[in-house]
Amino acid sequence: MSSWRDQILREFTPQVARLTIVADPDGLLLEEGILEGIRQRGFDLIPFDDHIAFRYAYESKFRSRWDRGEQTDLVVVLRSSDSDLSALPFDLLQAGRRLSFNLGDIFPHLSYPVVAALDRSDLDALYEAQTNHAPGHLGDNATKEFALRHVFEIAPELIKQPADLLRVLLRRHYCGQRIPPVLDERLIQLLHQKQTFEDWPLSILVPDREAFFAFLQERWPIFLDRQACSEPSAVKEGHDGYGLKTPGPANLPFDHHDVRVYIDNLFVEGLLRPVAHTRATDLVETWARIGLLTNPVEDRTRRLHKLVETLAASLPSEDAKHTEWSAFARGWAELALLTAEHADDRDGQDALDSLRSQVDKGFTEWMRKRFAGLVNLPSTPPVMVHQIPRFLAGLMEHDAAAKVAMLVIDGLSLDQWLVVRDAVSKRQPAMRFREHTAFAWVPSLTSVSRQAAFAGRPPLFFPNSIHTTEKEPALWTQFWSDQGFTTHEVVYVKGLGEGCLDGLSEALSHPRARIAGLVVDKVDRIMHGMELGTAGMHNQVRQWAEQPYLAALLDILDQAGFRVFLTSDHGNVESVGCGRPAEGAVADLRGERVRVYPSSDLRSKVKASFPASLEWSPIGLPDDYLALLAPPGQAFIQEHRRTVGHGGASIEEIIVPLVQIERRDA
Repeated sequence: MSSWRDQILREFTPQVARLTIVADPDGLLLEEGILEGIRQRGFDLIPFDDHIAFRYAYESKFRSRWDRGEQTDLVVVLRSSDSDLSALPFDLLQAGRRLSFNLGDIFPHLSYPVVAALDRSDLDALYEAQTNHAPGHLGDNATKEFALRHVFEIAPELIKQPADLLRVLLRRHYCGQRIPPVLDERLIQLLHQKQTFEDWPLSILVPDREAFFAFLQERWPIFLDRQACSEPSAVKEGHDGYGLKTPGPANLPFDHHDVRVYIDNLFVEGLLRPVAHTRATDLVETWARIGLLTNPVEDRTRRLHKLVETLAASLPSEDAKHTEWSAFARGWAELALLTAEHADDRDGQDALDSLRSQVDKGFTEWMRKRFAGLVNLPSTPPVMVHQIPRFLAGLMEHDAAAKVAMLVIDGLSLDQWLVVRDAVSKRQPAMRFREHTAFAWVPSLTSVSRQAAFAGRPPLFFPNSIHTTEKEPALWTQFWSDQGFTTHEVVYVKGLGEGCLDGLSEALSHPRARIAGLVVDKVDRIMHGMELGTAGMHNQVRQWAEQPYLAALLDILDQAGFRVFLTSDHGNVESVGCGRPAEGAVADLRGERVRVYPSSDLRSKVKASFPASLEWSPIGLPDDYLALLAPPGQAFIQEHRRTVGHGGASIEEIIVPLVQIERRDA
C-alpha cells in the first residue's frame, strides 16, 4: 500500500450500508487526509463525543431522511480508550455496519505508546520509513529514535557541535514542529550524554519555542560585538556582562552556514527583533545587517521586500495541511504591519498586490476543499475556535485546582494582535506570549463564530440564536455544566474594553469562580467606524492597547490565579465596494462581506448579479443558513468605497490569534 490511509479508506464503499459505526481509539478517522477521503466517497461523519449533541445532529440530519426512505452514507466514530462499541446507543448498534481501526494494526513492529503520541499528520513519514527500512520489532527507545530520525529528521548521533544543535532547534522551532514530549525527553537524554552541551538548558530550549527565540535574541548583541570588535578578548563574557536571563552559553555561532540560513528569515518574519549597535556603520555591509537598526525607512523597505519574496516562495498548496496555512498567516500578518507603515513604497505595493491575489485565490480554494475537515479534528491543540472550551476542559481534567479564562477580543485580526502584543509588552515586560492560531467559522460573523466559541460546538447546534449573541452566557454555562461544573464556578462578562473593571474584579475574586469567559468588544467597535483602512485600524488599536485598560485586565486575571487564553472570533480585512445587491427583504442578514439567505434559490438569484461571489456550503451550519460571500477584496457596499469589515473567508478574517499569556516569573 502506498499510504497507511489506504488500509482504512478501502473499507468505505458507498451504498453498502446507510450507517457505519467505527471504533477509533486512536483518532485515525479525524486525520485531515482520511476525512477528505471519506467525504470524497460521499460519506458524512459525526464523532460520538457528546451524547446530546450527537443525538441532535443524528436525528435532525439523518434519521429523518431514513424515515423518508432516502439513502445515506453516514459514519459514526467512537473515540474510546478501547475498541468496544458498547457505549453507543442500541438503535445505532442494531442499524449499523461495524468497523474498528487502531495504530497497532498499521504499525505492528513499533512501540504503540510512542506511535500514539505522534500527531496524526506525522504518520505519513513514519509509514514510509517503516515500509522502506523494515526495522523489525523495536522497543520504546528504539522507536523514539526511529521516529526522531525519519519523521523529524533529527539524528542525535550527528549533533556534535553547537552549530549542529542550533540547526536542529532552528529548523524545529522556525517551522513550528510539534514533537511529542516523549521524543523530546529521549533527545535531551541523548544530548546530555555529550559534554559539549553540559551548559545548555536543553530542557527549556528543546520543547519551548518562545524560550528558544528569547535565548537567541539575548545573544544576538553579543555576536554583533564579536563581529565588530577586532580584539575578541575585549568583548564582555557571560551572564554578568550582558545581563542574560536565559542560562546557557553566551557566544553562539550565528555565522555558521547551517545557522545563518535561518537568521535572515527570523528577523524578516519578526521572530527576532533587530537591535541598535554602536558599530552599526561597520556591520551594515555584512550579512548581519538584517538584525541591525540603522535607517528606519531603509530597514522597513528591505524587510518588506524580503518578506514578500519569502512568503511568495512558501505559499501553501491546495493540498496543504492546516498548519501550513497557520504558519503562513503569521508571516502575512507581519507583512500587513509593514505595508501599512510603508504605503509610499510603490514597488513593494505592486509586489504585494500580486502576492495578495495569489493568497486570496489559494486560500479560498483550500477552504472550499478542506474546511469541512477542520470541524471534527481533535481539540488538542484547538484547530477551530469552537474547540477552545473543550481544550480548556482537558487542562482542568489534568489539574483539579486550575482556573482558566477565555478572553475573546471581538474582531481582532492576527496583524492587529501583533500591535496589541507589542503595546502590552512595553507596559508589562514580564508578560510571556505563547502564540498559536485558530480558524474562525464561515461566515466570519460574531453571531456565528463567537457564539460557537462560547458554546463549544458548531453553529448547527444553536439554530435559534444564530442571528444574535444573546444566548452566549447560557451556552457558555451549559457547556461547562456538561463537563460537571456548577453555575457558581462559571463567569461570563461582555462589553469590556474601556471603563471601570471593579465589577469584573469582584466576579473573578469569588472563591468558587474557576472558569471565565470574557468579551472585549473595543476592536470590533473601532472596526465598524473605520474609514482609514488597515493603517487606521493599526493606529487606533495601538492607541487603545497602550492605554492602561488591557494591562489592568490581564493583571486582574493573573492576580486571581487564572490561566489566560486570548483569542478572537474573527479578523477583518480592507475591501472595496462592488455594489449592493438589489434583494429587497429576502436576505436574513445583510453584511458588508456576506449575505445570508433562507433558500438556495434566493441566493442564486443574487449571485447571478455578482458572479465572482462564493456560494458557501452550510458546513456545520443550519440547512437554511445559506451564505453568499463577497469576492476576495470586495464588499457588498457602494462601488469604489473602501471599508474594513468581516463575514467572508479571507485569510485575514479566518485565521485568528490563540495566545496563552503568562508571567515569565511564574
